[in-house]
Amino acid sequence: MKKLKKILDRFYREYDFEGRILHDPIQFPLGYENPRDIEVSAFMASCLAYGRVDQFRSVIKELLSRMGGSPYAFIADFKVRKHRKHLEGIKYRFNENEDIVSMVYLLHRILSRYSSIEHAFQQHYQKHHTTIEQGLSGLIGMFLETDTSPVYEEDIKPRGLLHLFPSPLNRSSCKRANLFLRWMIRDDDIDLGIWEKVSKNQLVIPLDTHIARISSCLGLTERCNQDWKTAVEITESFKKFDPEDPLKYDFALCHHGISGLCRDNSGNEACKECHFRDFSRI
Repeated sequence: MKKLKKILDRFYREYDFEGRILHDPIQFPLGYENPRDIEVSAFMASCLAYGRVDQFRSVIKELLSRMGGSPYAFIADFKVRKHRKHLEGIKYRFNENEDIVSMVYLLHRILSRYSSIEHAFQQHYQKHHTTIEQGLSGLIGMFLETDTSPVYEEDIKPRGLLHLFPSPLNRSSCKRANLFLRWMIRDDDIDLGIWEKVSKNQLVIPLDTHIARISSCLGLTERCNQDWKTAVEITESFKKFDPEDPLKYDFALCHHGISGLCRDNSGNEACKECHFRDFSRI
């Protein structure tokens, strides 16, 4: 354990965070200075951050450009009939244009009531004050309890919309939602840290195929399913290396996979050069 921690810490210290920003959706909220713009741009960017980086990057860029200089102002003033034309034609994989419009509309409703996503999150997190799971479940519930008739002409939650709002209650790993929370809460490296009422040791790792593969390789989880329980188990393993900041390794390890340095097939040339080859269980 001590040897692996030493390797992880060195990998973290030497990692080129700045050099990988353009390969990560965090590039979008980093482009704003106003915390309100940072928060809503981060939320939308994280919702759409699935699939290939070059594909979702162009969609997020187009969506934010349609909103002008302040995405917060656009969303706060959003009226479906008046403003949906500004979002016309934007869609991505599972998400039809109406789903994108609905995401913006639901954000508008949350901001109208709570002024920020953070304040909405705190309604549930402060009430229970136990886990991120309850705060996130409550926040997603707020979004999905909202009447979507102004967008779809009836109160429905189609598959494309639900895909943007995963919940721990459905046993989802909630990779993109946990990514958003990491950006908002963690205040080191490239993370933004604009939410100050939640400790970063409460965060749950944004579990994707890269983190799942590397964690399995290093023996940080015995589970095969990429669900909420596995995400928590991996987070608890990382707490053994850094109890106060278990997600410090997330960005570097995830991009270790994204960059192609960690692949599905074990025993290849990349594995022979891997920082963690001496600890691999594969």
